[in-house]
Order: sequence, then structure tokens, then C-alpha cells
Amino acid sequence: MRGLAAVAFGILAIIWPGLTLITLTWLWGAYALSDGVIAIWAALNASGGDAGPRWWLGLSGIASILAGVVAFWYTGMTTVVLLMFIAAWAIVIGATQIWGAIALRSVLQNEWLLILNGILSIAFGVILMVQPGAGALAVVWMIAWFAIFFGCLYIALAFRLRQYKRG
Repeated sequence: MRGLAAVAFGILAIIWPGLTLITLTWLWGAYALSDGVIAIWAALNASGGDAGPRWWLGLSGIASILAGVVAFWYTGMTTVVLLMFIAAWAIVIGATQIWGAIALRSVLQNEWLLILNGILSIAFGVILMVQPGAGALAVVWMIAWFAIFFGCLYIALAFRLRQYKRG
């Protein structure tokens, strides 16, 4: 579900590249909130002890919810502040994903997808921090393609994890 939410966000950003900063902020805030709720739900509903440690997933969800709330609360923030905020969020999410993949190494066979997702997220955050003055359209497209790729990796991971479904 997290992957589908990310892909949907990316497609909407591509379809409407002329989004205003306020609309982009609200759209990203809604994505961050939904990502956080789904991550916390997944952390709380994993089956038994064989699911491995899940605190990192809950922490990731809390970070996403806080990021979404801040995005709605400070809607009028400037583009640079929004970019720094999104960049910091991407780095935190990426670090928790890498940590989670390492923690789940004994449970998962394909933890490299989660590690790749974490590395992509951190790289995206660093790029945004280094190049904050990029044009608004370029930023929208970069965020959109990041969300689509990020979502596709989550979807691929979900298919890999189907072998562990409750049953």
C-alpha cells in the first residue's frame, strides 16, 4: 500500500506540473500522513516473533506523520524551506529503512530491496539539500520520479514478501 501511495503521488505530480507551492505542500503532506499511518499499521500488525524487529517501521511511520502534520501546519513556507524539510524527511526515512533491512537480515532473503530503497531515499535527500535553488518545475518532476521509483521498489518488495504472508 505504501508503494501504491508513492506511485499515485508521483503520477499526480507529473500530471499537474504547474502545481502551486501550497498544492504541492498539501499533496506531499497527505502522502506523508498516509505513508506514516500505513507504516505504523504494518509495524503493529506483523504476525508473531518471526516477523523480526519492527520498531524501525513504527519510527519511520511516526516521522512521516510528523512531517505531514508540519506540512499542513506551515503551508505558506517557502520553496527552499519545503525542499529542506522534504530532504531531511527522505534522509531519516532512508536511514530507518537501511537499519530495518539490516535488522531483518536473518528473516528476509531479499533485504537488498529495502536497502536500495533506503539508499535512494538518502541520495534524494542529499541532492535536494545540495541543489535547493533548482527551478520549481524541475523540483516537482524530481519529487514525482523519486516517488514513482520509491513506490515501485516497495511494490517489488511486497511481492517478495508474499511468501511470508499470514496464513
